[in-house]
Amino acid sequence: MIELNIPGRGSLRLEHLVCDLNGTLAVDGNLLEGIPRILKNLSDRLTVHVLSANTRKNIDTIELQLGLTVQTIPRGEEGQRKAAYVRELGAETVIAIGQGANDAEMLKEAAIGICVLSPEGTSVIALQSADLMVPDIFCAFELINKPLRLVASLRQ
Repeated sequence: MIELNIPGRGSLRLEHLVCDLNGTLAVDGNLLEGIPRILKNLSDRLTVHVLSANTRKNIDTIELQLGLTVQTIPRGEEGQRKAAYVRELGAETVIAIGQGANDAEMLKEAAIGICVLSPEGTSVIALQSADLMVPDIFCAFELINKPLRLVASLRQ
């Protein structure tokens, strides 16, 4: 768990990390180098959830590489389904990371929504729905590893 007190926003007890897969953790269906190690390191403080509509039909391979189960979101209404997943976890306990239009509702719903710029593109809708925007997924993970940066960026 990560506990934060953000002036103007209040106290947060973050328990879950919810990440989109394609465009966020993977580019062209391939996990970015170092992602499995980073997620494993974060799992000592947060329960890690990876969501995907399985566009690339490679979830089995990704799960083996990550060492965790990827939650498959049925196609159609992906944005609503991702947001519902965050609500089921308890949105006030979730950090969500994504970049696509179908991540926007999830980013808005989460206690902290982080939009990443991606080589696959970043949706303006996702950007507008997030609390923060970072240049890449590695910067997003760095914020989580150094949570006082989150406080500095989000305080009002």
